[in-house]
Amino acid sequence: MAIKHAQKEGKKFINTIPTAEGLEGGFSSVLKMTIKMIAGGADRKPKHQLGPFVTDTSVYNTPPANGLRVTWLGHSCLLLEIDGHRLLTDPVFGRASFAQWAGPKRFFPTPLPINKWPRLDAIIISHDHYDHLDETVIRKLTNSNTPFICSVGVGAQLQKWGIVASRISELNWSDSTQVKDLTITATPARHFSGRSLTNRNETLWSSFVIKGPKHNIFYGADSGMFPGFKDIGDMYGPFDLTMLEIGAYGEGWPDIHMGPDNAIQAHLALRGKQMMPIHWGTFNLAFHPWREPVERVVEGAKQYNITLFLPQPGLPTNANGSDVVSNWWQ
Repeated sequence: MAIKHAQKEGKKFINTIPTAEGLEGGFSSVLKMTIKMIAGGADRKPKHQLGPFVTDTSVYNTPPANGLRVTWLGHSCLLLEIDGHRLLTDPVFGRASFAQWAGPKRFFPTPLPINKWPRLDAIIISHDHYDHLDETVIRKLTNSNTPFICSVGVGAQLQKWGIVASRISELNWSDSTQVKDLTITATPARHFSGRSLTNRNETLWSSFVIKGPKHNIFYGADSGMFPGFKDIGDMYGPFDLTMLEIGAYGEGWPDIHMGPDNAIQAHLALRGKQMMPIHWGTFNLAFHPWREPVERVVEGAKQYNITLFLPQPGLPTNANGSDVVSNWWQ
């Protein structure tokens, strides 16, 4: 099946299949969920701040032996070294919130602050939610030359915060752009967008295929389970590494987040060789215990004989097709 551009109904982008986005009840639904979130629950966040995790930046002076190395900075933020290039995905270093005085705090500080970043070839922004697009980070990048690759419509927000248009490449699903000899292609995801209740779905949400001369990897960002994973796998796979969300799932939003069980099925549909769970262990965004996603994915991987990539936060780690399970969360 060919992958097509995202479709719109009026001003709003729509998913490829009918999708309940959560909070359909408007303000009353938001209020109920906010009260439930504030009320807390068993083990939804660590009893003590995790870490500290600190990245040894001298590692970046030596290229990865096999050409593929990943530094997980928490949630969906990844420093990807692939075939001689460096990319950063969805950097969020403060609260996942509209304000830095409220909302979910990180379980641990970022292991690699902005002033210690190595040279980057591009920054990928999958969509505009607060846990994927951090105004504070973006404003600190206005004087750099690093290009941005983002979903359609997100570029306007980047420009509002000081990023010049010439640094921004907006992609619709199936669109590609080149970063030297990497090809980066936006692919579908089953999610939604918006930074308030009044602008929902006016910008696009995407996953990304990143293909180099030697390696081919998939960054899933946020998505619920949908048949599109098989289409992506058939058209762009197989993948040396899939990076798929496993956290922030629940009964209130089964269509827009996968959780560990569906993430495993998505990895198989994508024809992935090694799976990296992301979008977990960093923020309290749902009602499950904070360790539950990773514990379930480790057990599920055994059942399906899946090779996992679970490095410690901030530790640059080679992805060479062998199991990496650091158990740092235990």
